[in-house]
Amino acid sequence: MPKLYFNSTRYADLPLHYGKVPPWLANRMSSLGGAIVESIILEYGKSAVLSRLSDPFWFQAFGAVLGMDWHSSGITTSVMGALKRAINPRFKEMGIYICGGKGRHSRQTPAELIAFSERTGLNGNDLVRSSRLTAKVDNTAIQDGFQIYLHTFIVSDTGEWTVVQQGMNDATGMARRYHWHSTQVKSFVEEPHTFIYGQNQGIILNLSDLHARDAKNAMLEIVNEDPGKMLPEIQKIIMPRHHDVRAKDVNLKRLGSVLALAHEKELRDFESLLLLEGVGPRTVQSLALVSEVIHGTPSRFTDPARFSFAHGGKDGHPFPVPTKVYDETISILRNSVEKAKIGEQDKHAAIKNLTYVAQLIEQTFEPDESQFDKVIARERRDSYKYGGRTVFGKAQPPKNDQLSLF
Repeated sequence: MPKLYFNSTRYADLPLHYGKVPPWLANRMSSLGGAIVESIILEYGKSAVLSRLSDPFWFQAFGAVLGMDWHSSGITTSVMGALKRAINPRFKEMGIYICGGKGRHSRQTPAELIAFSERTGLNGNDLVRSSRLTAKVDNTAIQDGFQIYLHTFIVSDTGEWTVVQQGMNDATGMARRYHWHSTQVKSFVEEPHTFIYGQNQGIILNLSDLHARDAKNAMLEIVNEDPGKMLPEIQKIIMPRHHDVRAKDVNLKRLGSVLALAHEKELRDFESLLLLEGVGPRTVQSLALVSEVIHGTPSRFTDPARFSFAHGGKDGHPFPVPTKVYDETISILRNSVEKAKIGEQDKHAAIKNLTYVAQLIEQTFEPDESQFDKVIARERRDSYKYGGRTVFGKAQPPKNDQLSLF
């Protein structure tokens, strides 16, 4: 099974953003998020899901493709909440479970982990220690000024885990999201992994053995380390404060190749895409970006704003959420996963090929920045056709029929 490696113990800075996700979007986020996770498990294994969640760039792209505001702090709470609703009821099937959440839910993490360990035979005390240590380090030892208010602990039935947590800095009006992955926690101890024998076997971080002393010493070293040496070792993403999506936020060559693949008929005659015959160009656009979230390599997620061109954003940036396209994307992806489970790989392979075909087009594609605003204008103009919605209401037909830009 092929593997893709993502970084861990990283962070992202995001402008504070308030407001709730409306039910019409929250339900779709759970459905699509669950289907994407299942596709990753099917193709690369459950460890790959934890690896991706530990990468701040992938996480931001994932949230954007689900229709969340591409740069705001709310993406963390909403995405993890959507995944928890989608994944936990299917733990026996997927082998992944999510504990914790925002506010009072974060304080329930220890109890949830103990209950989880009783179901799996893993060492719950060690998982709880790992959870508390990551929160303690991020809250005090590494990043002063950000108070943790969201803590989610994603764990597999093998004991491998990822932590996604977020802190708030009222003085700067920013939030900071932290990512950890148990397989790469090398700043704590030299050999942090041990096998736990019971009903299941897995890799966990055992802070109750002799390595606990190393962990404490490592934390002190981090506190006393010269920031000039530490900062280059930390992968970070700092999102801008502007809410709208601008050309400078997007790799136009990558975005342009996806739009060309979807909307230029002569480019849709690739043999590998014939199984998507009958799927409209707007849905192909979304599927291509969803495909990249599933199959793309780490270097493909440095411009997460690009993935908002799959399903827009709940506040209308870069355009309203096209609910009809969203539903069709969910249906096609779910169908491909279910068929792949019984050995019918054709549609699953066709969706995967969207990523490779888009990258093939990208090699010779020459972007035109002047077209960027026109693409957004077209999406907004046609939004009502696709069931466009935002938190402010449903998209309406344009008053002036002469707004066509192409």
